[in-house]
Amino acid sequence: MTERNETPSGINEVTYPSLMLKSRLMQRMKIRGINAALLSAVFLGLAPVFGKAAMGADKFTPFAVVALRTSIAALLLVLILAIVNRRALYIYPAALYITALAGAINGLGSIFYYIGLSRLNASVAQLLYSLYPFFVAFWLQLDRQPPSRLTILRIGIAGVAVYFLTRGTTGVIDPVGALFMLVAAALYALHLPINQRALYDVPAPTVTVYTLLAMSAVVVPAYFIFDGSPPGESAPWTPVLMLTAVTFFSRLTLFLGVKHIGGMQTALLGLAELIVAVLFSHLLLGENFTGDQWAGLAGLGFSLLLVWFEKPPSHPPPTHGLLGWL
Repeated sequence: MTERNETPSGINEVTYPSLMLKSRLMQRMKIRGINAALLSAVFLGLAPVFGKAAMGADKFTPFAVVALRTSIAALLLVLILAIVNRRALYIYPAALYITALAGAINGLGSIFYYIGLSRLNASVAQLLYSLYPFFVAFWLQLDRQPPSRLTILRIGIAGVAVYFLTRGTTGVIDPVGALFMLVAAALYALHLPINQRALYDVPAPTVTVYTLLAMSAVVVPAYFIFDGSPPGESAPWTPVLMLTAVTFFSRLTLFLGVKHIGGMQTALLGLAELIVAVLFSHLLLGENFTGDQWAGLAGLGFSLLLVWFEKPPSHPPPTHGLLGWL
């Protein structure tokens, strides 16, 4: 009777190659998710700059900005998928309900975001909005998906880094605007674990297009109901179009990141948008860094690098918890 050859670890030679292949595949997906999440952070870091430039006297109102950038981005994505990959427009009913819920929540959060941005200094607004990873951790805890010890450590490091990064920030803090930004951050954080359930077996472009359509179904009627005023004659269209492009690419890369590394890790990598904002203020606006801001930049970068030691999600979301009914 012949003996079965085994590797030194005791795994037979039939299963060992398949395990190695699975490990390499998971590593490749992890790298792809990290790259997508970082790209999303770069695009999101530019959003408050273009948004602030589009709003103001004789410009677009917050309701008009959010309606235009969301609806144009959604229609553009539908058109591209209809031409390039029509099969990506197919989605089964349960996933459609999930993406519609996530889009409606994020659409409402977008309204709070741009109203808050109109009342705050852009850097202060970005600081408050960058707290969304803490809200993601809170929602996931309620959903019976507690973060790992490494994730908790990274959240702590990121929190301290954000504090030091904004030590040199100036601007009048409007309490209503600050409250609106915190509500926007909480709603944005909630839509990530909701869409993570759809992304388990639905392609990221499909989830993106139906989420943007659901967002449009919220923000466009809100514009006509609560605003409806036409833009001024000198209203700048360039910032709105740039904001639309940022929305288009940031959403696509955001959900690709969530699909491969999960909502919590994508949210933490999204803090790189603060680094983008700080660097662009230094390069384009000539703002100098303080010692505290350099320390914050280093700390945030260290927190981002620790993502290489995180394990990507390899199992379906739990059927119990806050979002188990989905």
